[in-house]
Amino acid sequence: MSEHDNLQDADGKKEVEFQETTPTQDTTSPIETKIEKEVEIEVETEVETEEKETIEVKATEETEKEVEAKSEEPTVTTENESTKEEYVDEIDASNAEDAEDESNAERHELEDKDYHAMSMDALVTELGSLLKHHKIQTISKHVNEIKTEFNAKFGALIDEKKEEFVAEGGNVIDFYYTDDTKKAFNSLYKDYKSSINGYYKEREQNLKQNLENRLAIIEEIKGLLSVEENINTTYKHFKELQETWRNAGPIPRDKYNNAWNTYHHHVERFYDFLHLNNDLRDMDFKHNFEQKLKIIERAEELAEDDNTNRSFRELQVLHKMWKEELGPVGKEHREEIWGRFSKATKTIHDKRQHYYANLDKVHEKNLEKKEELIAKIEAIAKDTTDSHSVWQKKIKDIETLRYAFFKAGKVPLKLNEATWAKFKDAVRTFNRGKNHFYKDLKKDQYENLQKKKDLIKTAEAHKDSDDFTTVTPLMKNIQNQWKKIGHVPRRDSDKIWKQFKGACNHYFDRMHAQRKAQDQHLFDAFDKKTKLLDNLKTLELTDDPKVDIKTLQSKITEWKAIGYVPQNKRYIDGKFYKAIDDLFDKLKMDKSELEMIKFDSKLENLANSEDTRLLDNEQNFIRKKIDEIKSEINQLENNLQFFSNVKSDNPLVKDVHKNIENHKNDLVTWKAKLTKVRGMYS
Repeated sequence: MSEHDNLQDADGKKEVEFQETTPTQDTTSPIETKIEKEVEIEVETEVETEEKETIEVKATEETEKEVEAKSEEPTVTTENESTKEEYVDEIDASNAEDAEDESNAERHELEDKDYHAMSMDALVTELGSLLKHHKIQTISKHVNEIKTEFNAKFGALIDEKKEEFVAEGGNVIDFYYTDDTKKAFNSLYKDYKSSINGYYKEREQNLKQNLENRLAIIEEIKGLLSVEENINTTYKHFKELQETWRNAGPIPRDKYNNAWNTYHHHVERFYDFLHLNNDLRDMDFKHNFEQKLKIIERAEELAEDDNTNRSFRELQVLHKMWKEELGPVGKEHREEIWGRFSKATKTIHDKRQHYYANLDKVHEKNLEKKEELIAKIEAIAKDTTDSHSVWQKKIKDIETLRYAFFKAGKVPLKLNEATWAKFKDAVRTFNRGKNHFYKDLKKDQYENLQKKKDLIKTAEAHKDSDDFTTVTPLMKNIQNQWKKIGHVPRRDSDKIWKQFKGACNHYFDRMHAQRKAQDQHLFDAFDKKTKLLDNLKTLELTDDPKVDIKTLQSKITEWKAIGYVPQNKRYIDGKFYKAIDDLFDKLKMDKSELEMIKFDSKLENLANSEDTRLLDNEQNFIRKKIDEIKSEINQLENNLQFFSNVKSDNPLVKDVHKNIENHKNDLVTWKAKLTKVRGMYS
């Protein structure tokens, strides 16, 4: 109900014609519509009431006729006026909804989220958060959206699981599926229903009592017109009743507008009653005028705000203040201030409508995106293949497209169900093809499972055998066969692998243990050589080369006496002789003599080897080294021919001669080594 409808006739020229507003929702409240009855009675007794007022205030004959004339003229709301102020009615309807519970307005503060884009787990989390952090009466819209999206997604999952169940040979009558996510959602939704039902049950009695209190206030205001007392006392009582009305608490939304209209009608009549005491009336008119100007200024500021939803919500509050907290103003200002307020209201309303119109365009673009995604899913579903890897890629592609579909945003409401159905059909078609492929694949997997079970029987039958010569090749062979057999059902894969691996490991552990026992002396030798090598690394040499040579030779003899080590541990011999060579290099003696001592030690090691190829390799290496040195000497001697006219004390010539001399000394050493190697063959 607008200011134009209710406040313009506060001087009594016109009487408001009341009709009960259409309730915004069904209610089972037993509250009777006393307001309707009151309005009917008021119309019947109106003239009588006016006459009483005239007698009580001892009005002049002219004033009496004026009041009577005013009360006889009804207000007529034309169709154009109704259409023109639909935007005001929209605000009134929303405020009526909030009137049932003042905290219900908090629902506007909840963030609108794209529940369609959320997974089932995310929806459960969101529902739990709403229940935990917000009042139960403010979240119904969000809870219903979450419920719709969760049921749609779970329904699609049920269809998919049912098709898989039937594809595996199950009877559709026996199908049943649930999961922890569904159980969690059901539990939270049950808590919500229990809480909201408890809230409405408790609130119903309060609303009923508050309505009765407000009707009683209206009756008292009506009674003021017939009270025989000082006008100032009556006015004070009237102001107290107004304050009581403001604090009377919420009432049912379907009674809200009708109750307020009735209340406001009698407030206007009281101000008409005060027309003989202009001071009191003008004082109220001035206060109301000043406050309404502030409301208008704020509304005009909101009209410039680009956040349309926020502006509209605050505008609702301004209308509530205008309507519930402030009374009428002087006649000369009423049309003007309501016109300004109505104009700002319409601007905000139109901007909001424009916002939603643009939102519809966004929804149309979202629809196009979703149509494209559905087409891609349909194309993948039509593409058949017999490759497991290709199917795995297709499954990932479908999951990506599904995710993109849910993130694409809302579509026009009228096309939402059709788009969702088309999407489900496309995914279902893909799942049928996938299930058919893997149904055939499972047949092969069960055959592979039987083959691997046969290999397990063979492995377990021979795992305790002591015939290692015969059984070892057999065990290696069945291991190779196992690798060549394809996949088995996932639920059996780990189990049979552990069984097969256990049998094979049992056999080879026994074999290795026996071989280790047979070669224990080799491992003991390795331990001794390790200890000897550690001692050698800390050996301190004396200043007497002969003594140190005997010490090193004794270490070599001790090393050889220990004997062989396991094949995979023979690297320790190389480490030992490297350490011996390093110690020999520290001796203070002739280089060639030292080289021959080291070589003798090396020959002793080669002589003890059962493989003569080591001596052959050493002899070939020495011959190659001798040939290289001879070639170097020849090259240097040829170079001297270029210095025939140069003096012999020339530094470059002296350096060449020194090089030749060093190579000849090395040649003597290597020839001596060759002689010793040849002697090893005799």
